[in-house]
Formats: sequence, C-alpha cells, structure tokens
Amino acid sequence: MSEKQEKFTLLNGKVIMHRGIYNPTSDAVWLAAFVPDGVKTVLDVGIGTGGVALCVHAHNPSAKITGIDISEEMLNDCRQNIELNNADIDLINSDINTFSTDKTFDCVVTNPPYFNGTPAKHNAHHNADIINWVKKSASRVKPSGYFCIISDTLTIDKIISVLNEKHFGNIQIFPLFGAKNSAERVLIRAKQGVKTGTTLFSGTSMNNEAILRDGLTIDSLLSTLGTL
Repeated sequence: MSEKQEKFTLLNGKVIMHRGIYNPTSDAVWLAAFVPDGVKTVLDVGIGTGGVALCVHAHNPSAKITGIDISEEMLNDCRQNIELNNADIDLINSDINTFSTDKTFDCVVTNPPYFNGTPAKHNAHHNADIINWVKKSASRVKPSGYFCIISDTLTIDKIISVLNEKHFGNIQIFPLFGAKNSAERVLIRAKQGVKTGTTLFSGTSMNNEAILRDGLTIDSLLSTLGTL
C-alpha cells in the first residue's frame, strides 16, 4: 500500500489520519465544528482514533484536550494520529460508564455508539446505554460549560431528557440532511446551569463544503444560513 493510501485527511488537509482499525467519518468533523470558540479544556468521550479531538485541535490549537476510550487498540492508533499532527492530547484508557474523577471541563464532546449490532472487532463500545453514556459524559462539564453530541434522530428525546435532568439549558439542535428529506444526523449543544430555552435550527446538508472542506465552525456558518 502506498504512503498516500495509508493516510487520509480531514478539513482539507488540516488533519492527517493513518488508516487503521477505525477511520472517522464526516460526523467527527461536524461534531468538532459545534465546539464553541475559545474553550480552554475539552474532554472527548469515546475518542477512538482521534478524529473529533484532532479536528477540535485544528479549530482551537490552544485548547487542552483529553480523550477517554475503553479500547486500548483504538488508543494505540490514536497516539499515532496525535503524533502525526504534532498535537498534545492526554489519553485515558477507561470506560466512561465506570470512570471516576472530580475533574470537569469547559466542553465535553462525544460521538456515542448509538448503533446496535455485532460487537466491533476493535473492542470499542457497542450497543451502549445512550442514557447512561450521556449522563456520565455530561457530569464532566463545568458550571456554565458546554456539552456537544452528534447522534441519529432516534435518540434525540433521550439525550434532551438527560440534559434537562442534569440542569442544562440553551439547548441548540442542528439537523444534518443527506439524500433523504428527513435529517440523518443531529447535532445537539447545551450549556450547564442556565435556564435559556431550546433553539431548533434549519440545519444544512451533511456535505456542506464550508464545514467539511473550508473548516468553518457551526457558529460561523449560522450567520450565513439564511443565504444557503
């Protein structure tokens, strides 16, 4: 296999990844783009091979990023990708469902394993309890910090229910559309300890090049949605 085939890029070359046991999709780029500008500390729950975290790093190089994952095999690939991008990301080999710490973060991001089916060969989470996953992840957010998640439409009610229980407000829902008329993915962002209501955005195509190629964040994109 050639060197070109052994690697691929995200954000039009801003992030370089080794091809390995798991290769992140555009979901990673979209989730990273929903992280608010200027956050100083970020926790990526289920970091996998590092796609989301490295895209967050590309948007905000000064942020201190930590990743947690149950799969040591995935983390080994993640370490190689971190080195490839000259990034500084701390890694924790643990299960978020049982992980114990008092540390909190300005922003917690997660692309949870909301799918069901045969266990993955790389020993990552599968068939996860999405409610418990969101509870554990959201509990790591600082007061006035942010929780960002990407999932499918079937889990929206469960996610928002947990966020309400955990006293998150200013819930922002951003749908992503593929070939269907209905949304295929949904981005959700919420702020801890505020009482502001929920905003449902009109959303955009999952193939939007401003995000995937040009590296805009969602906040940058929102100001132009009326002209898309």
